[in-house]
Formats: sequence, C-alpha cells, structure tokens
Amino acid sequence: MAKPLDVSLVPTPAYVLEEGLLKRNLKLLDRVQKESGGKIILALKGFAFWSSFKWVREVLHGATASSLHEARLAKEEMRKEVHVYSVAFTDREFPEVLTIADHIVFNSFGQWRRFKPQVMAARKASEEAARAGSGKPARYVSCGIRVNPGHSEVKTPLYDPCYVNSRLGVTRDEFRPEELDGIDGLHFHAHCGNDSDTLERVVASFEERFGAFLPGLKWVNFGGGHHITKEGYDVERLIRVVKGFREKHGLDVYVEPGEAVGWRTGTLVSSVVDIVRNGMDIAILDTSATAHMPDTLEMPYRPEIRGADEPGKLAHTYRLGGLTCLAGDVIGDYSFPQALRIGDKLVFEDMIHYTIVKNTTFNGISLPSLCLWTEDGKLEVVREFGYDDYKLRNG
Repeated sequence: MAKPLDVSLVPTPAYVLEEGLLKRNLKLLDRVQKESGGKIILALKGFAFWSSFKWVREVLHGATASSLHEARLAKEEMRKEVHVYSVAFTDREFPEVLTIADHIVFNSFGQWRRFKPQVMAARKASEEAARAGSGKPARYVSCGIRVNPGHSEVKTPLYDPCYVNSRLGVTRDEFRPEELDGIDGLHFHAHCGNDSDTLERVVASFEERFGAFLPGLKWVNFGGGHHITKEGYDVERLIRVVKGFREKHGLDVYVEPGEAVGWRTGTLVSSVVDIVRNGMDIAILDTSATAHMPDTLEMPYRPEIRGADEPGKLAHTYRLGGLTCLAGDVIGDYSFPQALRIGDKLVFEDMIHYTIVKNTTFNGISLPSLCLWTEDGKLEVVREFGYDDYKLRNG
C-alpha cells in the first residue's frame, strides 16, 4: 500500500502528484481499453506533467495535442501514437507537425484543402523511401475531420464545444463528403466532465448526422471530457457504447481524456503568509487563484481543502486570498477547527489537472514547484521555478 503524503516535507507552494493515485486511474482506464477494444490517449491540454509519463505510457496508446509544442512533448515524452488537432494550423508550423504526428485532425475542409498536398506528398515520399531500401517502414500520417455532433449537455458556455455558432468542428450543413478522399476518420468532442449517458446521446446524434459517411473510414475519435475516473461514473455504459460502436461500424475508436487521467492524483500545498482583518479574518497564502488554479475563477468552482469545511461550520472562518494584486484573487471562505497561524500549510485537493497547464506568472509571482510523491513514501522535487521563468517569457 502506498504511503500517505507527508505534507511537512513539501516546499510551498507546490503541486504534488502521487504515484499511487495516478496508477489507480491508469488501472481503470486500462480496464476500459481491454473490455471495450477502444484506444485511450492522453489529452495534454488537461494533464501534461511529463515526469509521470513513465507510468502513463505503459498503459495508454499515446497522446493528443492541440499545438506544435504539445505535439513535440507527446513525441519526446510519451513516445507512442501522436494525435494532433488544431482549430487552425499555420503555414509556419504545419510542416513540423507533419513530421511528428501519426494522426492529424483538421477543423474544417478549408484547412484540409490547404494542407492536403503536403500530407499526400509526405505519404508518397515515405512509401518511395521504404521501397528504395531506406531501412525505415513507410510512415503513413492518418488524417481526419472534426465534426460538430449536434448535441451538447455542457452547462458552462465557456467549456461547451457545441454551443450555438461554435467555431469548433464542421456541422452537417457544411460537411463536404465529396472531399473525403485521403481522410481516414472523423473526430467529435462535446464533453466537459460528463458521464457516459451523455456520450451515448452524443454518439446517437453523431450517427444520425454523419453515419452515412462512416463506410470506408478507419477510425472515429470520441474526443475528451469523459469523467471516467470520477466516483460514480458509469464505466460499464462507456464500455458498452465504445464496444457497440466498434462492432457496428468496424472502426477503431479513440477516446482522449485529460482530466480523467489526472483526476484526484495530487494536491497543491500552500502556506499561510499573513492574516489580516476587514470585517472578517483573511488569510493570505503563498499561492494564487488567478495564477495557480485559474479554473476556480473561470468555471467557477470551490476547491476542496483538507480538514476544512464551509464557512461557519467549524470554529474559525477565514477568507483565503492569493498573493497577486488582483482584487478578485480570492479562493473562497472556509472554516477550520483551529485558528490559522502564519506558516500553517493548507492542502488543496485535486490540483493536478488543468492547473499546471494553465498557470501563469502574473505579477511575477513564482510558479509552484512540481513534486512527485512515490509509493514508497519519498518526495521528489522535479522542478523549481525562479526569476528566469518570469523574465524570459516577458521579453
């Protein structure tokens, strides 16, 4: 059994990923793959803590990227299948993407027309080199089109890929079946932390609109946002949906969660650096909502703190504020069993996904360190950030 995190060893602020918790998630995802026949790939937009990829790549089929830099990270650190989707590829970056990606998904037929000549030329050159005895197998870059499945149940518009007039994916009205030559698959994404009942309805909508174009294709990508590892998620239904679709259409099925890989795999540990009063007690922490856990303001949502409760429930209530000068850099109001003191450490639960990938150096405050807590009870400080990390991105 993995040893519990010793918070006293953690330098603050710091994100701490726990090996045992990540492996727990990977075990469940591996079961989904084996029982459904689907292939799960990691969405780097939600979880890119690459020091942990030594465990992730043992289970998942690869990673999906939304930019050239993510694609490079997938190639260098996951070292398996590299899938790349972009809202719009640029002439400057696409040639390098083409040398990295195994799958490329285009957001429009206009983008496919623009870059198809490069794709076809790369396929041909690779085949010719293989026939000529280069010693390397022909490298085939599989391409797809992202479509809008016409169904959404995401409650927060900021995170809804299928809201009215969305720029993401081709609608049925704009779909061009006559331009599918060279296309191997379709991709849709309509989730944000949804259960598998939503997926079942999205798949039905997708089949109704685009099912006629599936014969002759090789794969369909069900996108991300599937909350597979959350307690209460209907894993059995997910397995049925993926397996049923595969068997019905004879296609490979990809699922690309990010949050589900990093879900509840670690914490953000922070220290109290000051306590002030303005109508109530306010504790200032060495972290920041806006810089280090931005989704607490964007979603918004209230992060869970170990040992704390709703305001007024326990003996001592505090408003928790961050280090930046932003007036709204407030994490929320919490109560604690004992009065907080300067130097006390607070543990914010579930702070590995969509934090490290989105944090900033706003106000020049340091980024939290990145740490691993191993199953045998050792803290590894993977990365500490300093002045150069701030300076070099601002000039």
